[in-house]
Amino acid sequence: MTDAYAKNVATSAEEAARIVPRAEFRVFGQDIVEAVKEKMWSCRAQLYKARTMPSETYILSRFTDQANVKVRDGLLDIKTRTGLTPEGYEIFQPRGKFQFPVKKAELEEILSHLKVPMPLEKESYSFEDFKALAASCPDLALVRVDKKRYGFTVNGVICEFAYVWFNGARVETACCESEDYAAMKGAVEALGLAGRPNTNYLRAAKAVIGM
Repeated sequence: MTDAYAKNVATSAEEAARIVPRAEFRVFGQDIVEAVKEKMWSCRAQLYKARTMPSETYILSRFTDQANVKVRDGLLDIKTRTGLTPEGYEIFQPRGKFQFPVKKAELEEILSHLKVPMPLEKESYSFEDFKALAASCPDLALVRVDKKRYGFTVNGVICEFAYVWFNGARVETACCESEDYAAMKGAVEALGLAGRPNTNYLRAAKAVIGM
């Protein structure tokens, strides 16, 4: 099983392109955790790990929900949506995890995925530089995200429920993710999540901050 909780390490765009993307189905709300707990035992869930994650900074764009850009552990991490499964699960391809200071060319590529190309005057950007750049753009928003995650598996499918804080506002979430879409569909149904809308972190954060 891939360790979704492992510490981040820098990954080049070329290395990220070789990663097989997983599909993800995720829900948010205020009544998620207890509902999942009630279901997970009956579907023979196997507990994996609980972890309070380091704070992350998500960069939201007014123009897209398909470029997941965040900073965690000092790395600028980007994934982009490349498709949907027949069930409507989102497939996000990793595009790289870049150590600060980030090179101008790498940052230009990331901003293009956010659909907000901006003139870059420096050859590299520190985290503080990048935050200032994003804050200067009215079509971008920086959101602090804190997570307390509880991982488990259902028939080999990676699952979790979690408490998430967007700029201090708490919501609950649960998800299933896998390269095996058929097994994933079974896990989603077994956990009682199938009737809820599939909502990624970007759309959930936007709803909380009113973007």
